[in-house]
Amino acid sequence: MTAAAMDGEPPAGTAADLAKPPVNEPREPEQFLMQTPQGNPLLLSHTLQELLSKDSVQVELIPEKKGLFLKHVEYEVSSKRFKCSVYRRYNDFVVFHEMLLQKFPYRMVPALPPKRMLGADREFIESRRRALKRFINLVARHPPFSEDVLLKLFLSFSGSDVQNKLRELVQGVGDEFVTCRLATQAKDYLPADIQAQFAASRELIRNIYNSFYKLRDRAERIASRAIDNASDLLIFGKELSALGSDTTPLPSWAALNNNTWGTLKQALKGLSVEFALLADKAVQQGKQEENDVVEKLNLFLDLLQSYKDLCERHEKGVLHKHQRALHKYSMMKKQMMSATVQNKEPESVEQLESRIVEQENAIITMELRNYFSLYCLHQETQLIHIYLPLTSHILGAFVNSQIQGHKEMSKVWNELKPKLSCLFVGSSSMPTPPLSPPEGNFFSN
Repeated sequence: MTAAAMDGEPPAGTAADLAKPPVNEPREPEQFLMQTPQGNPLLLSHTLQELLSKDSVQVELIPEKKGLFLKHVEYEVSSKRFKCSVYRRYNDFVVFHEMLLQKFPYRMVPALPPKRMLGADREFIESRRRALKRFINLVARHPPFSEDVLLKLFLSFSGSDVQNKLRELVQGVGDEFVTCRLATQAKDYLPADIQAQFAASRELIRNIYNSFYKLRDRAERIASRAIDNASDLLIFGKELSALGSDTTPLPSWAALNNNTWGTLKQALKGLSVEFALLADKAVQQGKQEENDVVEKLNLFLDLLQSYKDLCERHEKGVLHKHQRALHKYSMMKKQMMSATVQNKEPESVEQLESRIVEQENAIITMELRNYFSLYCLHQETQLIHIYLPLTSHILGAFVNSQIQGHKEMSKVWNELKPKLSCLFVGSSSMPTPPLSPPEGNFFSN
């Protein structure tokens, strides 16, 4: 049934065959139909801030209670909008995703992360948790999805059979083409050059996606380097501490100045505290960049990918079926002409005429779906451009992370520098840390 919806075919049933809502509130069938907005319904008037404020959904991993190996990973999904928390498994997300595609085949439905069958380690589970969080937040902030009963059920239903409830909610209702009052009028709102606009928008989004994909990879590398830097600083401090804790007896022939090595060891041992603090600051910076920069880039990439997937569904689904229907109609007309010329049985001619009428009706429906698909694509393109200012949020988070990280580490470095003076106690010629020697003087004769 999902495949049929993705291809632009209406699922079984009509808008009158409405599933019962999962809550006890009375609900009229008309409430399932999208309301006609004021003004030009093609245009979206939302701002990025309005989209982001629709909801904020947290997806947290529920700690495993039994054994070391995870059999069924469960998530706590908390919606700020609905003020509740529910427990969901990955397969619940899968069914929810399928129902969204079935009901909204002409909209951007973000993809789910893949399901690993065997050996799901904690790194994979954490990566999937982040991806599920991005998915549900994009859905919760999408204008048509945010007002649909599917989303409300998924984020608020606390029963154990959420998957069946989701399926019941979609069964017999029909997709958005069936439930939207404007579906048959979509052509009237589209610009004359809609095909050219679609091609240009698709090319632009493809270019933006490619650039942001590279930015995300670089941001990941930067965050990873910060965490690697933290590890190196920590080891550096530990080695200084190990050197300061060395208990090897000092040979008598090397004890020309017996106090120097003991004082030096004591100073080196104390420096490990500052290097541990530096490592902690570097980890904080790396984690902050993972959360505030890399994750936001991944969110935007997920959105752009859903647009690319939608364009592909449009071309391979309703548009392709429309072209096939036209070809079939052309072949049937040729058969009709041939039958008329050959004076075939009236009964067979009537059957052929009936089939042609059915095909004409199918073509009309396909044309209407094609225009409605373009209508939705036009709105989804606007939605992408509403999200584009997210770029400034991402860059701002990146710059702030760098400024804050370098500022905090600089403070620790500056506090560490005076402590180096104790390394040179007893040496009247070097009361403070020496400067780097001029080039070429270190090994000069």
